[in-house]
Amino acid sequence: MTNQQTPTPEETAGPRPRRLTYAAVLTALEGLGLAVGGVWVLVLGLTGDPDDRQQAVTLGVTLVVLALLPLLAARGLLARRSWSRGPSVITQILALPVAYSLLQADSIAIPAGIAVAAAAIATLVFLLSPSTTQALGIRRPGAEPGER
Repeated sequence: MTNQQTPTPEETAGPRPRRLTYAAVLTALEGLGLAVGGVWVLVLGLTGDPDDRQQAVTLGVTLVVLALLPLLAARGLLARRSWSRGPSVITQILALPVAYSLLQADSIAIPAGIAVAAAAIATLVFLLSPSTTQALGIRRPGAEPGER
């Protein structure tokens, strides 16, 4: 790792900003939601009577594996690792179309769509805030090592 990617002790000194903690918690909740959904689909695929058992099992395994990205990102955010902001931002961007499709449903999925959209937007705001950027030791492009 280069010095550009690793925050200096001066940059990480002090308490973790609340926005960074909130972003980590929301990212972890999204990861847990994916993992729980994946296990649920997997169990139903194996024990229930799905139209296509192989497709249900594949979807369940895929959701569990996809849950690793936000869970690892949340752990990195709590540890103030600068690399962790990217995977978390990507997770939020991917959650927005999912929320949109849930909002288009005429069913009980609408509240889930609202929750997913609210969590994704709030997490993006927390991740892109100046206090989070500073706590993670991320500099703007072209900035010198001591410059913000």
